[in-house]
Amino acid sequence: MRIRCPYCGERDNGEFSYLGDAAPTRPDGMGAEAAAMHDYVYLRENRAGAHRELWYHGSGCRAWLVVTRDTRTHAIDDVSPARDVARTRRTGEAA
Repeated sequence: MRIRCPYCGERDNGEFSYLGDAAPTRPDGMGAEAAAMHDYVYLRENRAGAHRELWYHGSGCRAWLVVTRDTRTHAIDDVSPARDVARTRRTGEAA
């Protein structure tokens, strides 16, 4: 599988580390309920099809990326810097 880094270009996935699902939003700090933190840490969906994932380009530019990938075929539809995705999430714009 090849991932197109927005900074370094197309690279082999061996240069990247997979973190997991990019969808969960961390509950608000110390005021969060224990059940909300449990759900955030341990519960993940295992869907077939298009899925947004966090990847870290450790052997390249060291950027965090949000990769939209089909889990059935491994076809990558989009790669965006995680900071841009987080910024649009905060401002309420479509990512």
